[in-house]
Amino acid sequence: MATTARATKQIEDERVRVTRWDFEPGDSTGHHVHAYAYVVVPVTDGRTDVITADGAVVSSYLRAGESYARPAGGAHEVVNAGDSPLAFVEVELKLP
Repeated sequence: MATTARATKQIEDERVRVTRWDFEPGDSTGHHVHAYAYVVVPVTDGRTDVITADGAVVSSYLRAGESYARPAGGAHEVVNAGDSPLAFVEVELKLP
């Protein structure tokens, strides 16, 4: 990837970490592993390619305001596969 998505931490305490991610087309989060269960709240519509630890690519379309949740342990990279800016808010749940 030519550039990296911008992560802006909004809140962090003993219970949650809230990060806004902003991507230009082609931007990537880089490969990472989720230590906590999390919820993603798309701010904009857009298409992503999620590259899993084994190299598989899973494409999806995010719609603003349509949230989804995932358990801890996921390992992947998220790429803005669209042709316009993309943003979402990630809420990591630190409590068991």
